[in-house]
Amino acid sequence: MIDTHCHIDFKDYDNDREDVIRKAQEKLDYVIASGFNQESNQNVLNLSKEYEGFIYPTFGFHPVSSQNSTEDELKEAQNHLIDNLSDIVAIGEVGMDYFYVTDKALRERQQAIFTSFLELANEYKVPIVMHVRDCEKKAVNIIEPYEDIPYFVFHCYGGSLKTAKRIMNNGNCFMSFSTMLCYSQHHQNLIEKIDLDYVLTETDSPYLAMTKEERNEPVNVVNAVKKIAEIKNIDISTVDEITTNNARKIFKI
Repeated sequence: MIDTHCHIDFKDYDNDREDVIRKAQEKLDYVIASGFNQESNQNVLNLSKEYEGFIYPTFGFHPVSSQNSTEDELKEAQNHLIDNLSDIVAIGEVGMDYFYVTDKALRERQQAIFTSFLELANEYKVPIVMHVRDCEKKAVNIIEPYEDIPYFVFHCYGGSLKTAKRIMNNGNCFMSFSTMLCYSQHHQNLIEKIDLDYVLTETDSPYLAMTKEERNEPVNVVNAVKKIAEIKNIDISTVDEITTNNARKIFKI
């Protein structure tokens, strides 16, 4: 099993990061640590070197953070990404967040920054992990011209089934489902109808735990895999094999 999206570098784990990673190593094949901003990008890179062969990094700039960055800060983050392309498995998380951000000007800023990262992924032919909350349909329209991006991942997909069907029509687009599956009826309804050939599993740790009081951890991706198997009425091993192979293909691990 693979947790394809977590933030194991966050301060939430400063007191027990080694234990959290050790628990993940006992159950999972790999963990993909997703960069949030330039500092986070460097931190996940450091973790990938410390846990080589188990933790793999992606470099991104979360839309709610990047929307307030200066052009110099954005350029610096992108140059840092380019300088480390050989050590990362994807660009992300980047994108747009229409749940938290309703201001039109900020949404336009987010789209412009998102487009700049799409252009980078297209130029360097690397996968991209997208945070496109409450704007999944718009994201599908935006990514269509970028023919040299090998794979698109809709991180923590929560859009409509109609949009999911559009995503599945593109052979290089995938939807990642988190531990939210364990308690979100909307996500359960989605996964029932979505072909596993387009599915990845994640936790988005430390977020999306079973309760608001808990801290999520990468090892909990096991719960998402079990829930998918339950909903689809198939063996856990089948879900594990398909989703793991999808991740290996996308991220080349």
